[in-house]
Amino acid sequence: MSVETMSGVLLRAADLHGSVTDPGMESMNFLNEVVGRFPDAISFAPGRPYEGFFETSQVFDYLKAYTDYLERERGFTSAQVRTNIFQYGRTNGHIHDLIARTVSNDEGIEVSPQSVVVTVGCQEGMLLTLRALFAGPDDVLLVSSPCYVGITGTATVLDIPIHPVPEGPHGVDPAAVAAAAAEVRAQGKRPRAMYLVPDFANPSGSSMPVEAREELLRVAEQEDLLLLEDNPYGFFLREGNPRPTLKALDRAKRVIYLGSFAKTGFPGARVGYVLADQPVAALDGTVGVLADSLSKIKSMTTVNTAALSQAAIGGMLVLADCKLRDANAQAIDFYRTNLQTVLDQLEHHFPADVRASLGISWNAPEGGFFLVVKVPFPANDAALHRAAGDYGVLWTPMSYFHHDTAGDHQLRLSCSALDPDTIVEGMTRLARFIKDSSAA
Repeated sequence: MSVETMSGVLLRAADLHGSVTDPGMESMNFLNEVVGRFPDAISFAPGRPYEGFFETSQVFDYLKAYTDYLERERGFTSAQVRTNIFQYGRTNGHIHDLIARTVSNDEGIEVSPQSVVVTVGCQEGMLLTLRALFAGPDDVLLVSSPCYVGITGTATVLDIPIHPVPEGPHGVDPAAVAAAAAEVRAQGKRPRAMYLVPDFANPSGSSMPVEAREELLRVAEQEDLLLLEDNPYGFFLREGNPRPTLKALDRAKRVIYLGSFAKTGFPGARVGYVLADQPVAALDGTVGVLADSLSKIKSMTTVNTAALSQAAIGGMLVLADCKLRDANAQAIDFYRTNLQTVLDQLEHHFPADVRASLGISWNAPEGGFFLVVKVPFPANDAALHRAAGDYGVLWTPMSYFHHDTAGDHQLRLSCSALDPDTIVEGMTRLARFIKDSSAA
């Protein structure tokens, strides 16, 4: 309901959708507010790519490469190229063939271009997928815990109940997934799908061994679960060799793959994709693929993904010969150095005797952008405010990513947006903050 005021209608928060007043939806706004208030603080908070990899001129190179590709490889006329760039386009996108070629080269994932949905960032891919799969109030989404707030926030907006599955040091335990599915069924509900990031997860940095991935696929088959695999960080190894994605291992089409170019190319383009090749039997008896169902929802949300953004990403893929892993060689080396620098600085500031006396520990991810530090004091919004104002350093409370108290004494560090020298200075500030807060 609303009430009249002298200046017009006043809406009541209690009458808006529950997601508007959900405390979990406030975390990113609070973090942005702190960043804005303390612009000189060194920030280990954002998982954004390093600015030094971008040049404005690249955008024009990408657009030229894409229009050349349309004319030379696709045989487009000048008029068709103009339409492709300036007009509304195919709902599921017009760079689907380039994306299919790229995931084949980089990940060994073989899907038809018709199974690719080009989305407005990975976030839209999550929205479309959840809306299509979750048909009623008894359908439950299993999520790794801790979990990326983008998926849990989307579930909240869509009124989809979630059931957390605790992560271990090596990611999600397939046995824990099976136990969670059984628990949901015991409540008279249906475990519909499981969301996870098998490679260098946000926020924990954990990764699943290959054997665990294969076992999870068996559990998914046994429990009639779909797996929503999100893979933004898989390229960025600190050590070891790349592991096959769940989608590459999948033989039963249990995996819906959520992809993005935000970390591997051009975050400002806001282009992601969903690989949705699951067969869907229509009401008239015909069989299509899940991508067709996502298309119907997309046509009523964003209509289509911006043609100009697709052209920029398309040109980037053309220039990389649809081999983004090779094109990211410099970035892979840079992020490897950054993550190792953070780990080295933690060891420098907190040698074994110091961390034992203070009760401090951390994990050592095999790659990606993030790691987690456990501290003896509450790592809450008040502590973050104090760190920013008094010590000039920012981080992210892990409580944002948990649905219980497991993250209350943990903080997430992101190493991606800073150069190594700034990391060293930032870690000096962070160490001072942690030591002072631990002694208080």
